[in-house]
Amino acid sequence: MSGLFAIPISGLKDGRHYYDFEINKEFFDQFETSEVKDGTLSASIEAERCSSHIDLNVKINGIVRICCDRCLGIFPLHIDCENRLLIKFGKARDESDPDIISIPADEHELDLKQSFYEYIHLALPIQRVHPDDKDGNSTCDPEMLKKLKEYIIEEDHGTDPRWDELKKLINEN
Repeated sequence: MSGLFAIPISGLKDGRHYYDFEINKEFFDQFETSEVKDGTLSASIEAERCSSHIDLNVKINGIVRICCDRCLGIFPLHIDCENRLLIKFGKARDESDPDIISIPADEHELDLKQSFYEYIHLALPIQRVHPDDKDGNSTCDPEMLKKLKEYIIEEDHGTDPRWDELKKLINEN
C-alpha cells in the first residue's frame, strides 16, 4: 500500500475486514493549519464489503495535545469518537457528501488520512480549557491567570435609564 493511512479496495472480498492505524505527531505535521499539533491516537476500522459498496465504521481513541483557550498552555485532551463512512463505486470520484465517498471501481486503495483528520477535529469540544482538579480548582497556568486578572475591566452594572422607563409602563398596566 502506498498510503500510510490507506485501506485496500481492489481484491477485497465480500465480508468484514479490520484495520488499525496509529496517529501521532507526524500525522498532524502533514496538516499545516491543524489546531492539534501532537497526539497519540489509534484508529480502528471495521469495513464491511458488499458488491456495490463498502461500509466503514471508524473508531478513534486517544490523547491529543491542544492549546487551552484560557491560559494558552498546552494540555492533554482525551478524544473518543465513532463515525460511519460509506464508500460507493461509481464512474468518477465524488467527495461532496462528507458521509459518502464515490470512487471509480478500478481504484486500488482508499486513503483515509483526511477523514481521520476531520473526525479528530470534529470530536474536539468547542471550548478547550484545562480540566479542573479534584477540588474544583482550575489547572490553568497560574501566572497567566494572574496576568488576565490584571487586564479584566470591571463593568458598571447599573440600570439603564431606557429600561427604567419601559418598566414603568409595564407596572402601570
